[in-house]
Amino acid sequence: MAHSASWHAKLERQLTAIEQHNSHLNALITPPRRQEVLARAQALAGLSPGLLQGLTVSLKDNIDTSFAPTTAGASFWKQRQPTENAVVVTRLLQAGAIMMGKASMTELAWGVSGYSALGGQCRHPLDPQRIAGGSSGGSAASVAAGFCDASLGTDTGGSVRIPAAFCGLLGLRPTFGTISNQGVLPLSHSHDTVGILARRPLDVATIYTVIAGPCAQDPSSNGQPAANVLANMHTGVAGLTLGIPTHYYFDYCGPEIARAVMAAAKQLESQGARLIDIHVTGAEQAQEMAMCMMASEVTARYAKRLETEPESISASIRERMLQAFSYTGLDYAHAMQFKQQWQWQLRQQYQAIDVMLMPTTTCTAPLINNKGSLLEATRDVARNTYLSAMAGIPSLSVPCGVDANGLPMGMMLEAAWGREDLLLRVANGLDAVLPGNA
Repeated sequence: MAHSASWHAKLERQLTAIEQHNSHLNALITPPRRQEVLARAQALAGLSPGLLQGLTVSLKDNIDTSFAPTTAGASFWKQRQPTENAVVVTRLLQAGAIMMGKASMTELAWGVSGYSALGGQCRHPLDPQRIAGGSSGGSAASVAAGFCDASLGTDTGGSVRIPAAFCGLLGLRPTFGTISNQGVLPLSHSHDTVGILARRPLDVATIYTVIAGPCAQDPSSNGQPAANVLANMHTGVAGLTLGIPTHYYFDYCGPEIARAVMAAAKQLESQGARLIDIHVTGAEQAQEMAMCMMASEVTARYAKRLETEPESISASIRERMLQAFSYTGLDYAHAMQFKQQWQWQLRQQYQAIDVMLMPTTTCTAPLINNKGSLLEATRDVARNTYLSAMAGIPSLSVPCGVDANGLPMGMMLEAAWGREDLLLRVANGLDAVLPGNA
């Protein structure tokens, strides 16, 4: 990535930014040690360059690291120190990446607030009175604040894409099972995936190339080779068919975001893409069905702790978990049945289009509000992101300008299983033409 001659200046800038701003942004729960970062860079300078040589990456604090605690922001894991790195961390290091600390996150990765018992409130780099999103809020904030080049987060129902949209970054949720979850603290076993946040499409594509692919130690791995996302990154969008939903996905969306998304779509049309209106059957029911499945799986994972040590989980997270008890086994069975139908229906949809295009979130980054319901806040901003998460298809949030307050807005691109290459190809086509991207 970067030439070794420029590493030192970049690292100094990023380390200085962390030292000056992390204490009030709370983007990193465990900042990097300056001497370790510089020693790593010096060691890399003498090696054959890897694909990520010199790229700096922060890691969400639910991804195991042998060199720093991994707590998921939970007080009961305050002393948790893994002895081994997660598979994705090992792959990053082997490719020459430089680790820039552990990123703050919503406690146990359950919600958009960006608050945890250990990390406190993560704040938006452009407006510290606002959230950076969640649950990978620290991952997004650390990149947006100039602490690092990229970050790994995790996405269950939108936890990479929502903070990416709020902070003006690209955020990739890959096809379910494409990136190893081995060594990542679980939340919802049938929906969790590691995701990637960065400023540039090429960085996302290169990190994906390094960390994706089969993992023998991970039961959720789909065993399929990763999509070749680098080969056609620069071939443009001419000839691609982009589907724009005529309902649901825009229904709850603020007018500024809707206009920005459609302006981005027109940019793609001017580059030779074909825009068509589509109707996505079942979209109105999909979020509630996804919430039933995810909440049931999350709460099942922490059921014993909720029964025996409820106070060890922060009140807002505990409240959201306890609400899952309103679902029955029959509800979960119905949601499973819906999921199968939903996947089948999208499979038909992607025979007619290459990429679907819609707003990532309904609004820009909201003000911090510790009094509101975490469930309702998450339900509102994740109306669009839950749907692709339940299907397991790849989804990419792409910056598409800023609102009247200067806050970033995000457009979401989705494609069929295994077609991350199409998403990154479209994002690359927009990268030079959208406001703030050039």
